[in-house]
Amino acid sequence: MAQTRSDMREALMDAARAMVQAHGYNALSFRELAKAVGIKSASVHYHFPTKGDLAAALAQRYTEDGAAALEKLLTKSQHPKGLMDRYVEIFRAALANDNRMCLVGIMAAEYDDLPPAVRGEVDAFARMNIAWLARVLALARPRLGKPALNEQAAAIFAAIEGAQLVARGRGDIAVYDQAIRAYRATGLMP
Repeated sequence: MAQTRSDMREALMDAARAMVQAHGYNALSFRELAKAVGIKSASVHYHFPTKGDLAAALAQRYTEDGAAALEKLLTKSQHPKGLMDRYVEIFRAALANDNRMCLVGIMAAEYDDLPPAVRGEVDAFARMNIAWLARVLALARPRLGKPALNEQAAAIFAAIEGAQLVARGRGDIAVYDQAIRAYRATGLMP
């Protein structure tokens, strides 16, 4: 059991992340979260006054962690296909982890139900991914202009998130793998 306030905040965020990745934002319950970490529901409100505050903190951390991981990939390699292999593996790993979704991807599926602060974090995650993908694409296709790179990067991001969502709905990770192969075969991604 968490001992300090920061330990409890971390425990709550970890449990909330798992809950949202498995069931979505609308299923996030402070009562269930409190039960998962062994505290009273009112104590969750001490750390996160509202469900929106918790979801915004989760999405912000997810984006920051994702940005750091993607930046690390770029420092290790400048090979577009290898970078793209690592990128699609990140999304595949969520599916392999008890058929979970990308945290922000599942939140995006409930976009209309999200408070404005959470929507802002969902949008930031998309912008971060698209910017990173555009950088990778620039390595593979240096003659493309920035608008074309950003457009293709947005298409890749949407395609990968979509493939993950469909594979999750079918309960079959092979659906994700098949979609990624098809994206490559059609030239959508390196």
